Amino acid sequence: MNSQGLFQLIQKKRSFLCIGLDSDIGKIPKHLLEKDDPVFEFNKRIIDNTHELAIAYKPNLAFYESNGSKGWKSLEKTIEYLKKFEVFTIADAKRGDIGNTSAQYAKTFLENLDFDSVTVAPYMGEDSVKPFLAFENKWVVLLALTSNKGAFNFQFLKDSKSGKAFFEEVLTQSRQWGNTDNLMYVVGATQAEMLGGIRAIIPDHFLLVPGVGAQGGSLQEVAKYGLNKQCGLIVNSSRGIIFASGEKDFAEKANGQASLLQQQMESILRENGLI
Repeated sequence: MNSQGLFQLIQKKRSFLCIGLDSDIGKIPKHLLEKDDPVFEFNKRIIDNTHELAIAYKPNLAFYESNGSKGWKSLEKTIEYLKKFEVFTIADAKRGDIGNTSAQYAKTFLENLDFDSVTVAPYMGEDSVKPFLAFENKWVVLLALTSNKGAFNFQFLKDSKSGKAFFEEVLTQSRQWGNTDNLMYVVGATQAEMLGGIRAIIPDHFLLVPGVGAQGGSLQEVAKYGLNKQCGLIVNSSRGIIFASGEKDFAEKANGQASLLQQQMESILRENGLI
């Protein structure tokens, strides 16, 4: 799926919502623990009740890897199930290592598990990212500006000569490695006021924006500064949707929260002439 395909999916569903499957086995409803694969059963119910509202799903690998081989089986079953629906899939793996190691990570997520995209950390530079860009019709989602407190440790440090912050240098250099059909960027929703400057550097790339919902990011602020002519945004909500209830009605409550976001997104798209 290229950028035009993503935009068409956004227009079709009147949504740019991504649902993060941060499926912590310690938080899923207790009645599911009786199942052979509680995490997959949880994911399946969430997907069944939200796939018409979301354009993308983003399993966070930490919540699967921590369960060992059972977790990998849950992940495999989840990504296979998602193929039934018209959605974009993101492996939230945040990999980033020397080239030959990155090549193996890329094969894991983009070939064997067949995700549409994978999140990658750029700290080790171009040769650690390029192996992920070698897969046709797949995407790298590069970490650019994150919403955690520790972002201020490094991401805002300025080069004494250019005056650019570290995250701006990441954007400037990395945009040469791929293109608008295979490279998008992570920008945290709680950094929404920075999106104007980011758009000046990468006006046409898609942005994956986590942090709306439980982390306090504002959808309206993200849209105000981040929209482009193809929408250019995939906004993620995880806990605010999937853990809207811890009872047997969890999937219905998830649908309700996803519906609220989809309705806001539809209004934003209409107001900006994108649908």
